Amino acid sequence: MGEYSKIEWTDHTFNPWIGCQHVSPGCDHCYAERQNAFRKWNGGTWGPHAPRKRTSEATWKNPIKWNAEARKFKDEYGHRPRVFCASLADVFDNQVPPEWREDLFALFRDCRRLDWLLLTKRPQNIRKMLPSDWGEGYRNVWLGTTAENQEWFDRRWKHLQDMPAVVKFISYEPALGPLRLPKHGALPDWLISGGESGSEARPMNPQWVRDIIRDCRRFDVVPFHKQWGTYASNPLVMEQGMSPADAKALDQDGKGGRLVDGKLVREFPMSRNSANHNAAQPRSASPRRKR
Repeated sequence: MGEYSKIEWTDHTFNPWIGCQHVSPGCDHCYAERQNAFRKWNGGTWGPHAPRKRTSEATWKNPIKWNAEARKFKDEYGHRPRVFCASLADVFDNQVPPEWREDLFALFRDCRRLDWLLLTKRPQNIRKMLPSDWGEGYRNVWLGTTAENQEWFDRRWKHLQDMPAVVKFISYEPALGPLRLPKHGALPDWLISGGESGSEARPMNPQWVRDIIRDCRRFDVVPFHKQWGTYASNPLVMEQGMSPADAKALDQDGKGGRLVDGKLVREFPMSRNSANHNAAQPRSASPRRKR
């Protein structure tokens, strides 16, 4: 739990603790809940009254090792190591002991060669849970929130948009309804889209992805389409009537395939730790100028 990740937009995953609860429709088929029920990391329970279990000291030492190897990693892969924290919990869960979070932010400060990606469904808690030295944001910590449709984007982005952070991002996954970026006001630096996977996956309309990528291009938000989730949501099946087997032969990577009209859309933002600092600057919803 925590070495090289299978999640396409990160390099490592790190879980400082395990346990969470449902807060919106995107949680209905929670991967972490299913895994915990099987592996019983915190006794197999989930929800507001279930225990949050801190992971082992050995797990907490993994980022120290990744940080020590970060220069070699960058030489080999061309970017700083990205660490998703946390895939089996929520850093800003108010059921977590505050001292655990203090230890986590101390780890961020110690591992400055890693870019930490914090993804929460509780952005309303971020401000009160950040460390006192956060200032304009740690240079190696990105803040993100999940938005499974327009309703939840509107609810959550308003809390994240004013937070100081080197990169702010939206995870439109699982995409359960259409989502469009606002024409006015602040915008995220990065947007990840993806369909729900698993046997109970709810379908995603391919047009939702085309529309949000079009918005990203218009407003200089960096797009990353992870996957369709299932082949039932892949446009080759949903729109062109191919069988899942035939669609898989043409678009075989990722769960349900990953190509958007035959193209791979997987881009990353630049942070202040990159040579180009532009992506870290505040964004507003104005169409980019033609060059």
